[in-house]
Formats: sequence, C-alpha cells, structure tokens
Amino acid sequence: MEYFKSGLKSVLGAPQPGAQPSGAETVERLVDRVQSSTLLDDRRDACRALKALSRKYRVEVGAQGMDALRQVLEMDHNDCEIVGYVLDTLCNITSPEIFEEEERPDLSHESLSHVGEQFTEIFIKKPENVGLVLSFMEEYEFQVRWPAVKLLTTLLANKPRDIQEIILVSPMGVSKMMDLLGDSRDVIRNEALLLLIQLTKGNANIQKIVAFENAFDRLFEVIKEEGGADGGIVVEDCLLLMLNLLRNNTSNQNFFKEGSYIQRLAPMFTLPPEGEEGAGWSSQKVANIHCVLQILRTLVSPGNPAQVTASCQRALHASGILEALCHMLMAGGVPVDTLTETICALAEAIRGNHGNQQYFTTVMAPSTPPREAIVVLLMSMVNEKQPFLLRCAVLYCFQCFLFQNEEGQRQLVKTLLPSTTEVVNLSSGQLLCGGLFSHDPLSNWFSAIALSHALIENPEQREELLRVLLAANTGNTPVSLLHQATQLLQHSSKVQSKLGLLMLLCTWLAHCPAAVKQFLSIPSSIPYLTAQAGSTERDDNEELVQGVCAFLIGICVQFNDDSVTNFTKENLRHLIEKRIGHEVFLAKLGEVSRHEQYSKASKHPELKPRSPAELLLDHEFCKLFKALEGMIIKTVTAKTAADLLNGDMELSPAESAMVLQYKDLIREQDKRLHDLQLTVDSLRHENHMLAAQNEELNNSLAQLRDQNMVLRAQVSSGGMNTEEDETAELRAELKNKETIIKELNEELNEAKISSSLQKTVIAESSSQNSEELQRLRDELTEAHQRLAELTEESMELARLKRDQEDLLELLADQDAKLGNFKVRLRALGEKVDEDEDQDLDDDVDLPSEELTSQSLA
Repeated sequence: MEYFKSGLKSVLGAPQPGAQPSGAETVERLVDRVQSSTLLDDRRDACRALKALSRKYRVEVGAQGMDALRQVLEMDHNDCEIVGYVLDTLCNITSPEIFEEEERPDLSHESLSHVGEQFTEIFIKKPENVGLVLSFMEEYEFQVRWPAVKLLTTLLANKPRDIQEIILVSPMGVSKMMDLLGDSRDVIRNEALLLLIQLTKGNANIQKIVAFENAFDRLFEVIKEEGGADGGIVVEDCLLLMLNLLRNNTSNQNFFKEGSYIQRLAPMFTLPPEGEEGAGWSSQKVANIHCVLQILRTLVSPGNPAQVTASCQRALHASGILEALCHMLMAGGVPVDTLTETICALAEAIRGNHGNQQYFTTVMAPSTPPREAIVVLLMSMVNEKQPFLLRCAVLYCFQCFLFQNEEGQRQLVKTLLPSTTEVVNLSSGQLLCGGLFSHDPLSNWFSAIALSHALIENPEQREELLRVLLAANTGNTPVSLLHQATQLLQHSSKVQSKLGLLMLLCTWLAHCPAAVKQFLSIPSSIPYLTAQAGSTERDDNEELVQGVCAFLIGICVQFNDDSVTNFTKENLRHLIEKRIGHEVFLAKLGEVSRHEQYSKASKHPELKPRSPAELLLDHEFCKLFKALEGMIIKTVTAKTAADLLNGDMELSPAESAMVLQYKDLIREQDKRLHDLQLTVDSLRHENHMLAAQNEELNNSLAQLRDQNMVLRAQVSSGGMNTEEDETAELRAELKNKETIIKELNEELNEAKISSSLQKTVIAESSSQNSEELQRLRDELTEAHQRLAELTEESMELARLKRDQEDLLELLADQDAKLGNFKVRLRALGEKVDEDEDQDLDDDVDLPSEELTSQSLA
C-alpha cells in the first residue's frame, strides 16, 4: 500500500494541506492524466494507479476511464507493461464477482453483482474492442497474454452470445485461442481451457471450428500429461471442453468416432485396487470419471440420430469400453454416485443394440454362487434399503436391455412359465414378481414397470404371460398373474403402487384381445375401474390414478372381441355413458396428459425424479397413451346407426330407412367431393407450373429489354437483321405460352362447372333433411373455400395474360422504333432495300389497333 501511495504522489503531486481527495476525484485526475499526458511513462504510471484502484472503486474507474483505457490499448499497444495494466484493470471492472474491498453503501448487493455485466455491455458496444483483446493474445509476453485471456473469459461469462458472435466473424479468432493450448506455461494453458469451455457453450458453429482445429488431439495430450483419470482439475477441464464439443453436435460426434478418439478414452477406466469402499477414489478422480461417463452417454444418447448412436455403440464394444463398464459395474469399492452414473452409461450403450445386449447377458457377478449381472441389478432395484437414484438407474438399465430385444423379453417371461426342470438360482422373473408383492410402494412401481417392458411391441409375450400362475401363499390354489395384479390393484392404498400396476395392465391389455378377455372375466375388475373413473376426489395424484383407470376401461372397449357376454364392446360403452358419463370420462382422460409428470416422462426414457414422490409415470406408457387416446375417445363416444335405433329417440321403420338412405347419399357425396379435391389438386399443380413459366417469361422480358439497348447501339453500325430474327423468335415463344394459358383457363372453367353441379346435387339432398346432412354442409363449406382459391388462381392467370399483352406492346413499340431508324438511315443517305422493308413488315405482326396508332404517329 505504501508503494501505491508513493506512486500516487509521483503522478498526482502532493495533496493540499488538510484536503484529502475522494476516490472519485482521484480516479478523475488519473483518467485525465492518461488522456492528456504526452509522455509514455506518465501514462504508464497513471494506468498502474487505476489498476490498483479498480477493485475498490471499480464503478468510478469503469464509468470515467473506459474510453481512456481503450484509447491506451490502441495508441500504446507496443508497450507490454502499460497494455498489461489496462487489461488487468478491465478484468477487474468487468468481473462478475464482488470484491471484498468494494465499499458502496449507496449500492445494494444485487446492484453490485450486475456492475461487471453492465461494463461488459459498454465495452462490447464497439466490436473492435473485442478484436483488440484477441490481438493481444498473440503476444507471447506473459504480462500481456495472461490478462488478455482472463479478460476474454470474463467477457464470455457476462455476455456469452454477444461475444460468440463477435468471435465468429473475427478473422482467425478461434485459431488464436486454440494456439493457447500449446503454450508451455501451464497457467496460460489452463486459463485457455476455461476460456474455451465458456466459448463453446451452446454454439454449434464454434464447436465445429474448435473440433476441426485439432482440439481432440490437443486435449488428449494434456490429459496424458496430467496423469489421466488420476490427474487433477486440469483433466476435468479438458473433459468438460470435450463434452461441450460433443453434446448435441452430430457433426463432432461423427468426427470423434471416425477419428478413433473413442478408443483413447479406454485407459480412463483403469480401476484402483479393491479394498475398502472409496479406496483409491479421490473426489477429483470421481469427478473425472463422471465427465468421461457423460462423454460416453453423449455419444450414445437416445436423442441422437439412430445411425450415430448405433455406430458409437459398436465402437464402445470394439474398443473394450463396454467390457470396462461391466467390470466397473461388478467391482467392489466403487462410490455410489459413480456406480449410478456407470449403470446409466451402460444402459445407453446397450439400448436397442442386439450385439451389446447379448454381451450383457453373458456378464456374471463375482459371487458365490455366480449370478448374472442382470439378476444382481434387479436385486438392488427391489431392495428398499438401496439408494433411490441407484434403483432408478437399475430400472433404466433393465428397460434399455429389453428395448427392441425380443429374445430378452422372451427369456424374462420364460422364467415365469411352468417348467419341468427344477430352478435352483433366483431368476429375474421371480425377483419382479416378488417386487409386485412387496410392502414397499417403490418396489411395486419398479417391478410393474420392468415387467411391462417385456411386453412392449411383443404380442406373443402378452399372450404367453397369461399362462403364468402364482400362489400367494403355500397351499393356496394358483391363480393367473393377471388376476393377482388385478387383486393387488384393488387392495392397494398407495398411489405409486396403483399407478405401477395400472400401467402394467394397460401395456398388457393393449392390442391383446385374449388379455382383455381374461381381465373382463374377473368379476370385480370393471366395477373397480368405473368406481375409480367416476370418483370426485380432487387430489392431483388421485386424479391421475382416475385418469389411468379411465384409459384402461377404454382399452377394454377398443380391443374387445365380444367374447365375454356381460362386457361386450357395446355393453361397456353403454356402461361408461350411464355410470360415468362421456364428459366425465373425457375429463378424466385429459387429467393424464395435463399432469406435470406426464410432460416430464414423455421427453426422455431415462428416469430423472428429484424425489421418490415424483416417480409416477413411465416414458413408454406415455407413448402408449398418446397413441391410443384419440382412438379410444372416438370408439367410446361415437354414435352408430344401432345407437340411434336403440337409444332414447324412437324411429319408425320408414324413418329408419330414410336415415340409411341419407347415409348412402352422404357417402356418395363424400366420394364426389374427394374426386373434386383431386381435380383441385391437379389444377393447383398446373398453376404452380404456370407460375414457373411466368417467371421464365419475366426473365425473357428482362433479356428483351437488355437486347433492345444493344439493338440501339447496333443500328448505327448496321447490325439489325440478327435482332429482327431474335424478335421474331421471342414473338413465337410468347404465342406458345399464350396457348398454354388458354388451355389452363379452359380446364379451370370445366372444374368450376363440375363444382357447380356438385353444389346443386348437394343442395337438393340437404333440403330433404337439414339435421342429418349437417356434416355434409361443413364439407361443402370447405369445397367453397377451395373454389375461392381456384378463383384467385384464375385472377392470377388473368394478370399473367395482361403482362403478356404489355410485352406485346413493348415489342410493337420496338418495331416502330426500328421503322423510324430506317427512315433516319434513308435521310442520312444510307441505302435500305425495299425487300428488307417488306420482310420487316411480315415479321412484325402487330394487332390492328397498334398498327393504326403507329400509322397515325
């Protein structure tokens, strides 16, 4: 501080006795010295003093000195010392942090937190200021390059989008930053990593440029130098930058795979020696492994294009990373959060890939007796003592194992079917059934969802699962699994248990009439569902249960083969209308898609609940609901001829016959309207072609105007015959286009006549029974709208014809000018043959009105 005071005295002079300048006054005098001093040493001393004040009085320094500091960067850019002071000062005044030495009782803490962002906005109003900072990064001097990198990092943190756009248009802007990774000074290289992490966030274009600037090779070199997975925070920064370059960027993902960079990740999975839990797993190693797992998940994410995900999955298997993941899964001492992330990465590595799924079935746990890895995972899932997020990860892994895996689905169901051989080891099917009967609602939910995934897009296993028989207690008569699930649903009082069982039943019964038949044969099934769907309880989660119950009733209607006499499709529809009511039924269905958890579960197949209470709906169930909801609504609420005859309105035989006659007439009119729609589509296509021809005609007109200017120049040199020939060709082309337009007009008129006949027929039939033909009127309204569109197209054709007539007038005017040129040539003594005059008259065939006006002229 004494040094700073002595510096101030040398710059400002000694203060007057008894007068102590304020911070603002000191800053003002320093800024004035920066702007007015002619000696470099004076400006340098003033900038050094401003740097010292910029933390305590950064509002004053930023407000008064921004322009002066920028001016120094332009004028004194060759002096490394003063440039370093200025860059450090700018770093301080734009910093998003609040400095301890700041004393601003007039500003709140919130206002101070935005000061850096406001000064950043002022600084980048002139994009060339950012260009100045970029240029200083090329300087090798530490006192210049170091603060330049820090300043750009700060600017990016405050205004990322604006700075990214400026850097994109800056010549070699990204290349200058990539060069920093090769700096031999670790502090600059490490700061460059932080800079590039900020730069590549959410900008695909910059991500591609950085990747093709050899970023991956440089990053792997740094990771190797820093000790790989056991390295420090620099390794984590390298992996975070790599993650930025790959996330949601298909181009970079392909580049990463094709460049064999996936194989270079394999050494990161070297595990420490097994011992006590957490041995060899420092907090930094855990962070590094998490980043690597995130990179793997980015490459095989279900949200990527299918071909990208599949190729990366194959590369994971070929590189040995899939084997390493399975080894880590079964290893001891792995921290829980690392194990959870490993399970999720493994899940997406095998999802939908038959080869990887087959390999996973061969993985055995090092236990006595040896067990399949799948069984060990399911044991963790149904164990209520295991961490919640770990159980969610296991379910996700099991879902990915069954995804598009018919053999895996078959093997799971097979473990539940009656067998002549004695089963020694615990099977996956037994674990899931045990989870269904557990007193833990989460185990009920997990087991029901896992079992439902064995039935997705697999009608054969839906029917096979109907053969499964269970005995709740020893000595009891076995009953079907479907019956047991229904009984569990009716006796459960927990929302999660009920929702899990309901989603299992919905998946099971959808597209499976045999399952619907067995379900309807259970006497209490439909009464329970109608009571739930008609309930007036208003709790959010209970309303969700009621909505899924309504959905299950709708599935029983939709896929009913009428084999259960008491619950045929018509009987169920009548029951819904009388016991629940269509409005209530539709409202209950709507509660499902309106629920907050529905929108979350629909977005991604992975479970991402923040707490157990949020675990309500499954992704695949949401897909099923979305696919069937409209179909079920239409089936349940549709009115048929039988509804009219058997309903409240009594119709005589003659009236019934008339209704059927009108229905036949409506169907006939539908066919005619369909034919008319085809005609309209054809005319619309022809109109598009005509528009294209009109564009060509306009281009020809523009060329003709250019040729006319050339012609004027050629008249003086006698080069007229060629232009006359071109004019004749253009006139012939215009006549051809006019013929095409005439033919299209004729087709349009025919369409209008046909449409008029349609309206006449439909109007006559509508007058017979207006109520029965309301739907037809609506369709006629649409037809009228289409005819209005045709009328507009006809007007467009007329406009095009007028344009052609204008073009013909332009040609006539040109011909008249040619005649005048000939007269002028004769007046000047040039010889013009009469034969040429006659040829010209024959070629230029003007309308009679234009000939008259030309002769008068």
